[in-house]
Amino acid sequence: MPITTCLFDMGNVLVYFSHQTMCENVAAVCDVQLAVVQDILFKSHLNNRLECGEISEQQFHQTIESELGKLVDFDALMHAVGDIFRLNESIVPLLDEINTLRIRLVLLSNTSLTHLRFIQQNFDVLDRFDAFTTSYEAKALKPDPAIYEDALRKANCPPHDCFYTDDIEEYVLGARGFGIHAEVYTDTSSTRAALQRLGVAVSS
Repeated sequence: MPITTCLFDMGNVLVYFSHQTMCENVAAVCDVQLAVVQDILFKSHLNNRLECGEISEQQFHQTIESELGKLVDFDALMHAVGDIFRLNESIVPLLDEINTLRIRLVLLSNTSLTHLRFIQQNFDVLDRFDAFTTSYEAKALKPDPAIYEDALRKANCPPHDCFYTDDIEEYVLGARGFGIHAEVYTDTSSTRAALQRLGVAVSS
């Protein structure tokens, strides 16, 4: 059967990102040491709680203020958290070709509302997608089966008619467990080759 839906991860596939930059941004906004922010965001799993929809942006903000014992401007904090991306320019022409072939595009990403909104406001790459599966809405982080199930519902086709690419092998293996054709993203030319092997008429 032909590929009718392509699922794409976002971070380090559509856009490159840096957790280090996020910590530096937040430290600057909060006027605290970098190590303090790193502990709050990652050692205490606050960032993961935001990404899996366990807490809202407002609760995230309140936790930061509580942990630091000081007031922090909400808008400045959200911008600091979001401003960590740069576009993978090589992927855009491939997405355009996939659109031209009338193959459905679905985002499958561990991400927060904060990050998704920043990308939508600063890049147009997500305008090419027909549907989004995000961890904060699915209330599940890859490789939890629930997030793949959500993506397949939005793909609106059998798993073997889907292609997925992600930069993390564990998440690719999770997709393969559902019968999805999945490959680790290393660069766009390799993704093009993988699609060609599956009969998708994209250029080399």
